[in-house]
Amino acid sequence: MENNKKERNPIELYRSILKQYWGYDSFRDLQEAIITSIGEGRDTLGLMPTGGGKSITFQVPALAQEGICIVITPLIALMKDQVQNLRKRGIKALAIYSGMSRQEILTALENCIFGNYKFLYISPERLDTEIFRTKLRSMKVSMVTVDESHCISQWGYDFRPAYLKISEIRDLLPNAPILALTATATPEVVEDIQEKLKFREKNVFRMSFERKNLAYLVHKTDNKYGELLRILQRTPGSSIIYVRNRRKTKEVTEFLINEGITADFYHAGLDNAVKDLRQKRWQNGEVRVMVSTNAFGMGIDKPDVRIVFHLDLPDSLEAYFQEAGRAGRDGDKAYAIILYSQSDRTTLQKRISDTFPVKEYIIQVYEHLQYYYQMAMGDGFQCIREFNLEEFCRKFKHFPVPVDSALRILTQAGYLEYTDEQDNASRILFTLRRDELYKLREMGSETEALIHAILRSYTGVFTDYAYISEDSIAVRTGLTRQQIYNILVALTKRRIVDYIPRKKTPYIIYTRERIELHALQIPTSAYEDRKARYEMRIKAMVDYVTTDGACRSRMLLHYFGEKNEHNCGQCDVCLSNRSANNLTTKMLEELKSRILTLLEHGPKTPIEIANELETNHEILAQALQYLSETGIIKIESGMIQIPK
Repeated sequence: MENNKKERNPIELYRSILKQYWGYDSFRDLQEAIITSIGEGRDTLGLMPTGGGKSITFQVPALAQEGICIVITPLIALMKDQVQNLRKRGIKALAIYSGMSRQEILTALENCIFGNYKFLYISPERLDTEIFRTKLRSMKVSMVTVDESHCISQWGYDFRPAYLKISEIRDLLPNAPILALTATATPEVVEDIQEKLKFREKNVFRMSFERKNLAYLVHKTDNKYGELLRILQRTPGSSIIYVRNRRKTKEVTEFLINEGITADFYHAGLDNAVKDLRQKRWQNGEVRVMVSTNAFGMGIDKPDVRIVFHLDLPDSLEAYFQEAGRAGRDGDKAYAIILYSQSDRTTLQKRISDTFPVKEYIIQVYEHLQYYYQMAMGDGFQCIREFNLEEFCRKFKHFPVPVDSALRILTQAGYLEYTDEQDNASRILFTLRRDELYKLREMGSETEALIHAILRSYTGVFTDYAYISEDSIAVRTGLTRQQIYNILVALTKRRIVDYIPRKKTPYIIYTRERIELHALQIPTSAYEDRKARYEMRIKAMVDYVTTDGACRSRMLLHYFGEKNEHNCGQCDVCLSNRSANNLTTKMLEELKSRILTLLEHGPKTPIEIANELETNHEILAQALQYLSETGIIKIESGMIQIPK
């Protein structure tokens, strides 16, 4: 098989792999150029907006070569999802991340050396462990993929210190080319990524960030729920609504359901099974609207999303562009709508102090963490501890948001690693060989039924830890979840299996020993510099929603370093300026409010509206044209009305 691969034309080989595993006949946009570049052994940076098909650009060339592709990504949920999808296609893939036991990690790494696996997904924090570096020397690595590569840049909006270790790994793999991928990067970040990853030569492939089918709109309103409902009632199709916190996801969902719109909510705090079910219902069209925090969207490939709403402002244009980009991937007309009120600006500014609490507070959180774990001075190096934020805050009388921020700054300063809440499904590995298992006697009918159900339902359980669902096994066996748990714990004690029950928790990993408080230093790079850049991103977001004189698409493209000389012609700014320059956005908002108030009493003719409003006819005509084009009003048989 490998010999055949070498003899064939690379492009033909790549296309045949694409067809064999994904069923597509041709690549999209820049995919083939990026694949060819990395396939030739060149360090490559690919800038591909959300929905551009990033994963294909490393999965195809890795399958065309001997050896394993190491994929570095901070997104654990996406990591698990991609491993699962690859396995469904018959491709051998593994993942290593925080929360796995040493034995699990060891088993996974041994499989990478001897098991003919093609992909190893790993979080950047795990790169620095001695066990990984030791095993890496024995692996045949074809290429290294760095997903979310903007995280390596201190200019980026999501800088992670662990990403800086990637260049050290590179020294251990001098012949393996690097493919860096990101959906959003400013010009400074593009340069920084290549420098930090020690590219042999600059080599960037950019997909245009312009989305010609996507209209960016900012609706200024003090009645967000009313405006949201009005837009949903007049624009059919699937939607995503992004909000800032978990409580609000439920609140907005209940409001929509009460108004007769099918909706569901999604956030990181939900069980995996619940999240999967809700995601499937939304993707299948059983539910029209998904209300979510920013936890929703990674790995979601629903092409027919017609509107992405933001009820709360994101804290960067990078985050906004990624989330807005989930609309209209099918190429049909779609909308990215921010519902903005004056108080949003104040709320966004407050996030600066929430995200960067004073240094004295950060040091206090560090001190309380030592009390929480009863960590002695000088101890702690490389210790991994589960962390219960609610319990910690209750015990030391803190509020969750500043504690979360303090722990992230301590991570940036190099004292610890604070991982996001992770939902690790139950895992099982049979520690006996299959033939030894069948020789066992007197295990009991329930235990035997359980073992048979697991062996029928899950593959590879003798060589690697497999994710299992106790609920699914309960349906197959008729046993209760508690019975299954008890039997598997008993089998673990007998060393027949290694069973790791499901656990949902964040982790604190000490990257150095506990030190005296007077010695704790929070460097400028971890605090002042990051705070200044965060303030700049907040300002760019505020400028975007408050500027009335510039095309919104051009503003976004300019921010990401893409020159564009033409207006989009479809954002709210372009539409309000299309007919004439004398209708300002402020006038338009005032007229919109007065027109809609009039129409609440029933349809009216343009003349009736003009008489009641007593305004300039030309300006009124422009306003009515804009409101009609954006679907806020409907003109039918000479009558103007609010769409039902």
